[in-house]
Amino acid sequence: MFELNVFLLITLIKITINMAIVKEFKEFAMRGNVVDLAVGVIIGAAFGKIVTSLVTDIIMPPLGYLVGRIDFKDLKYVIKPAVGKTPATAVNYGLFINNIIDFLIVAFCIFLIVKGINSLKKQEEAAPAPDPEPTKEEILLTEIRDLLAKK
Repeated sequence: MFELNVFLLITLIKITINMAIVKEFKEFAMRGNVVDLAVGVIIGAAFGKIVTSLVTDIIMPPLGYLVGRIDFKDLKYVIKPAVGKTPATAVNYGLFINNIIDFLIVAFCIFLIVKGINSLKKQEEAAPAPDPEPTKEEILLTEIRDLLAKK
């Protein structure tokens, strides 16, 4: 009987701890920054696919044609040729060039976005603050000045 009570007590403690962890995770996940970050990651992944397609399908074919009808994806340095079913060991520097161009396009787009956000922040900061309301003393002194000016 004692062992059953200890087992039930331990089970109850585990359930309580798990509920506390779930509650803490829910509070963490519902913060604005975490949700914003998740949305940014999803949009970034979709944007990455668009940029990869832009580089692979639109930029690289004309560039390869201009360079001498080279498909950059096929550029590689073979270290060990293929033997039977064993594939060749090669350094695929053409794919590396594609990835560098992908990165440069994404970095430039992020630069433009950050620059746009910073210019919006500067416009908000540049807006002049409204004049503060005059204090009671200033109002009274203005009235006294006006009365003395009438005499």
